[in-house]
Amino acid sequence: MMARWVQPRMIALAMALASTGLTALPAAAQSSDQDARLRKIEAEVRALQRKVFPGADGRFFTPEVDTSGEATPAPNAAPATTAVTDILGRLQSLESQLAVLTAQTEVNTNAIARLTERLDTQGAAPGMGVSASSPQGTALPPAQRTGEILPSQPSQAQQPAEPAGPSPERIEAVQAIAKPQTSDAGDDEYVYGFRLWDAGFFPEAQQQLTLYLNEYPDHWRASYGRNLLGRAFLDDGKPREAAPWFLQNYQADKQGVRAADSLLFLAESMIAINDTNRACIALAEFSETYPAIASGRLSSQYQDNRGKVNCN
Repeated sequence: MMARWVQPRMIALAMALASTGLTALPAAAQSSDQDARLRKIEAEVRALQRKVFPGADGRFFTPEVDTSGEATPAPNAAPATTAVTDILGRLQSLESQLAVLTAQTEVNTNAIARLTERLDTQGAAPGMGVSASSPQGTALPPAQRTGEILPSQPSQAQQPAEPAGPSPERIEAVQAIAKPQTSDAGDDEYVYGFRLWDAGFFPEAQQQLTLYLNEYPDHWRASYGRNLLGRAFLDDGKPREAAPWFLQNYQADKQGVRAADSLLFLAESMIAINDTNRACIALAEFSETYPAIASGRLSSQYQDNRGKVNCN
């Protein structure tokens, strides 16, 4: 009798609890917090039913939910955040970051513009660059008595400037000079350069002898070629261009057939540019290195050059 009365009462109580929980839900019942509350109420109802209706063996079922140490949240409590609130917060954060980046970009752009303006102003100032028309003459630094009379030496690829607009008469005269055709092609090139120099066509000789030295740098006439190329410049009124070739010929092989001649012509080139110090050094080097030649084959030229300068 007691069981019959308890069963309907407990069912009614469970329905009342479920109804109370359902009516207390807010409009946004699909949120995660409210779903969790609903599942909690349902679990408590099932646990209550198992307390009331034990199994066949007379024992109670173990409740699925233990509420002894957990407080049930208020059914009308509003969720802390919603999906829309979270999205709005994230959008606001992105907008703030975008504003910071935009401001920083404007600052950097202004700084770059000012720097560019300063560089343009400095580039327009006089003395900031090297003009393309600046002279490219051979530098002649101070000499030393260690064999390096002139540190700068010519490059084998150096090409003398061609005469601007040769007259038809000159072209015809140059073409009249025959180029030898023998079994020694290197010697043919040198001899042709010598013939041009001997005829007084110095610019053409410079070009031809430079071509010879570039193509045959180890030819047996190389010492003749370097010395004659220096003379082609010197006789053309270009002592600065001549000096490096004389120095290179002397330093390349001091026992070369024209090494002594080149050292003496180097002194003559220095005299031509009024560089007494280097001229005296070259003359002293010549007399010490080639005493026999200084008193023999080149004695007249040596004495003539010494009379042009006052060496201590």
